[in-house]
Amino acid sequence: MAVIIGIDVGGSTTKIAGIMDGEIKSPMFITAADPVTSLFGAFGKYLYDNHIALTDIEQIMLTGVGSAYIKEPLYGCSTAKVDEFISNALGAQYQSGLDRLIVVSMGTGTSFIRIENGVSKHIGGMCIGGGTLQGLSRLLLKSHDIHQVAELAKIGDLSNIDLQIQDICNQPLPDLPLNATASNFGKAESNAVEEDIAAGIVHMVLQTIGSAANLAGLSTGIKDFVLIGNLTQLPQCRLIFESMEELYHIRFHIPPYAEYRTALGAALSYLQNEKSIIQLK
Repeated sequence: MAVIIGIDVGGSTTKIAGIMDGEIKSPMFITAADPVTSLFGAFGKYLYDNHIALTDIEQIMLTGVGSAYIKEPLYGCSTAKVDEFISNALGAQYQSGLDRLIVVSMGTGTSFIRIENGVSKHIGGMCIGGGTLQGLSRLLLKSHDIHQVAELAKIGDLSNIDLQIQDICNQPLPDLPLNATASNFGKAESNAVEEDIAAGIVHMVLQTIGSAANLAGLSTGIKDFVLIGNLTQLPQCRLIFESMEELYHIRFHIPPYAEYRTALGAALSYLQNEKSIIQLK
């Protein structure tokens, strides 16, 4: 069997996905103290768990900020690097059925990539994302565990934290229902409970990303946005973005394996003969 392996190397977390016979094979991630350790840990575990021999590998494709630390082929296998934005675009569009879309890659920060008629272009980004959620959680909740914060947020009351339209107006405004957010944390008090604070943090980060995505698409006429990255796995994600679909009259899509789409896109870049691929020797 010939396997194409895509690896998204972050600062401390590495995500890996393989393509075999045209199918995505068992994506996984590993977290370690540094990029090189997480890369080799993920690669070794992936091969072991999926019973893949080095001789089965046709190509390894690296992407992500941590790939800069890798200068040589992995274990003698054919190894190359590809731009992260290209990986995001290819991974997000894969099996989406969409020709015109904006990729919303929610990592430590957030990037936006426009795809039209097979051409992708990085159109900007913002410094709000998973890193923001973690940082605010450390400051306000004394926790850096996003999953713990998300569980707290499930039972929090957002109306105790966010100022809503109904708090400042007794009737809906044009295109703004009474429960729309007027100001994130605009109603927070110093004695707010942890559950409400957690709900406020999660909603602020995701709402900000969704609003920015809508603004990024206004001049393009594009109505379809594909969400990828770790934040797609938050239990609040679908509900929050569904409410923004109604507000902005656009569509947000969360594909299967959304958190692994950059690694998948790296593998796809080899299959599609992307010109930006840099082969390691």
